[in-house]
Amino acid sequence: MAAYIVGDIQGCYSGLRKLLNTVAFDPTKDTLYTVGDLIARGEDSLSTIELLRDLGSSFQCVLGNHDLHFLAVTQGIKKAKRKDNLQPLLNSPGLADIIDWYRQWPLAMSIDEHHTMVHAGLYPGWSVEQLLSLSNEISAQLRSDNWLQLLENMYGDGPEKWQEKLTGIKRQRFIINATTRMRFIRKGKELNLTAKCAPGDAPPSLEPWFNVDNTKLPASHTIIFGHWAALLGKTDSPQFLALDTGYVWGNSLTAWCKDSRQTISIKA
Repeated sequence: MAAYIVGDIQGCYSGLRKLLNTVAFDPTKDTLYTVGDLIARGEDSLSTIELLRDLGSSFQCVLGNHDLHFLAVTQGIKKAKRKDNLQPLLNSPGLADIIDWYRQWPLAMSIDEHHTMVHAGLYPGWSVEQLLSLSNEISAQLRSDNWLQLLENMYGDGPEKWQEKLTGIKRQRFIINATTRMRFIRKGKELNLTAKCAPGDAPPSLEPWFNVDNTKLPASHTIIFGHWAALLGKTDSPQFLALDTGYVWGNSLTAWCKDSRQTISIKA
C-alpha cells in the first residue's frame, strides 16, 4: 500500500501511463494524488480524465487553474484556447459527468497530519487550517446551484493582499488566485501574478511565496504543490515539495511516494 503524489499532468496521457507503470501502481491497494492541472496543453486530456476517473476512490486531487478554466469554458464563460488542445474533451458524450466529477474536488487537501496538497502554494500568513477552511468556502460554492457565478467572477488579479474582512467576489477571487495562480510575493505580502520565471531570473522586489516567512506553518508540516514548472522541482527546503517539473514542456513528470519518501521521474 503506497500513496503517490504526482505533479501537473496537463493532459499528457502517455506520460501518466508510463509513470504509473514505472511505480507499478496498483489501484486495489495504492492511492494516487495529483496537485491539479490534470488537463490542457498535452496530447490527450480526454484519455487522461478517463483514466483518473476509472481509479475511483484510489484517486484524489486538488483543482488547478487549468481545471477551473476548463469548467468556465464548458459553460461558455470563456473560450477554449487552441493550444490547450481541449476539443476532444469538450466534445465527449460524457462531458456532463466529467463536469460533475470535477466540481467535487477542493482547492486544498490534507493528505495526513503532516502533509497538505494545494496547486500553487500556501499564502504567507495563512495557517494550514485556514487554507483548508478557505478551500471549503470555494468548494461549497462550486458544488452549489450558484457555481456559475463563482466561475464568472474568478478572473482578475485583484485584490493583491489578503484581509480577513474581504467578502463576496473579492474574497473568493483572492482565495482562488492564491491557491491556483500564486508564484511570487511582493513586499507587504502582495501577490504578483504576472511573473512566471525561475526565482533567480525574477526582479529583486519579488520573492517566491515559499521564501516568505510564515510563522503559522509548523516546521514539521510539508506543503506539496505544483503549478510552477520553472522551479524544476527545486525549493531548497524539504518543507516545500514542488512537483511540477514541466513534462508538457519537454522535461519530466514527477511523483513522490509518501511512504518511501522517494521521488520518481520520467523524461518526456
